[in-house]
Amino acid sequence: MNDVAAWDGGLVRTWLDRRLAAARLDQAAADRRGYGAEGDYDAAAAEEWVCRALQVGGHADDAAAFAAHIKTLLGQEEYRATGIHDDRRYDRNVRAHLRKIAKMTKANEGFANTLRYRA
Repeated sequence: MNDVAAWDGGLVRTWLDRRLAAARLDQAAADRRGYGAEGDYDAAAAEEWVCRALQVGGHADDAAAFAAHIKTLLGQEEYRATGIHDDRRYDRNVRAHLRKIAKMTKANEGFANTLRYRA
């Protein structure tokens, strides 16, 4: 019996939708906390950007296309967003989120965990 699960594009899209919503809530919470939470705000904004970018183009239905899309995004020089506090920190967070999702994609695990980010 094969214990490796097949790629489920619907599950990946659901995971991205839920992480996008959670990132928005995290940004709002960090914004309410004020100056000391600017790093948290930038990290949540980076996660929102990544989830939104990965939703574009319908690549989630094919694991290879999804991985190629992530690789293309990782190859970008910079990631534009408004309202962030530190561009370098934001770019680092975007790349970290992309690398994390790339690992999840390669292993095809963690997308079923919609309650928490870490698998």
